[in-house]
Amino acid sequence: MIKILSYNINGIRAAIRKGFIEWLEDCNPDIICLQETKANIDQFDQSVFKKLGYNDYWFSAEKKGYSGVGILTKLKPNKIHYGVGIDYMDREGRNLMLDFDNFSVMSLYLPSGTNIDRLGFKFKYMDDFFSLVNEIRKSKKNLIIAGDYNICHEAIDIHDPIRNAKVSGFLPEERQWLDRFLKSGFTDTFRYLNKDPHQYSWWSYRANSRANNKGWRIDYLLSSENLNKHIKKSYIMNDVHHSDHCPIGVNIEL
Repeated sequence: MIKILSYNINGIRAAIRKGFIEWLEDCNPDIICLQETKANIDQFDQSVFKKLGYNDYWFSAEKKGYSGVGILTKLKPNKIHYGVGIDYMDREGRNLMLDFDNFSVMSLYLPSGTNIDRLGFKFKYMDDFFSLVNEIRKSKKNLIIAGDYNICHEAIDIHDPIRNAKVSGFLPEERQWLDRFLKSGFTDTFRYLNKDPHQYSWWSYRANSRANNKGWRIDYLLSSENLNKHIKKSYIMNDVHHSDHCPIGVNIEL
């Protein structure tokens, strides 16, 4: 059984100060994909992960204190892909992929469109990423894309779908893109086994949103459909508090 987590930690240095290392040791995933690390590798101590038995890989943005992704894994990868080879994407440190013997895992931090100047950037990224993944899947049949997609898929995935209908993250165009992405051959591993409402992975820091569970489910572990029969458990760890997001997980038997 392989335990894979995804977690937007909203700053690796801040998360470490809040007990992330101790939680990681206790939780003990085989692989954890991190987003929004907000640090270059010379700004924090990676040896703490090695002491826990992890191989650690990081892909930072050119802009300091911004974006960035990482993957910690107890399974040694065969190949590491830093970025995707598209300059405007890679400058922001949003994609990191590891190839293992019979599957690949990508950590993705899809842009937010909450700033109107960035909404066009987000849509371009989404379109180019869709095309890119279609190419990747020609050679990688077992692909898991873990990360912060900054999109709620359905009304069940957001606390107030009516009032948020014109807010980036729940725009019709964004939801349609995620729908097409899933229908192209991916499974939302959480919804594959869990149909209950009020299951969220991000809460605003404002208005006591987390305590009142006024959240959004914008973090996903999407897997190639042919892995469906191997999905044994999927979950949201909403009692973990190092970030405005919480970890999500899937246990896969390969």
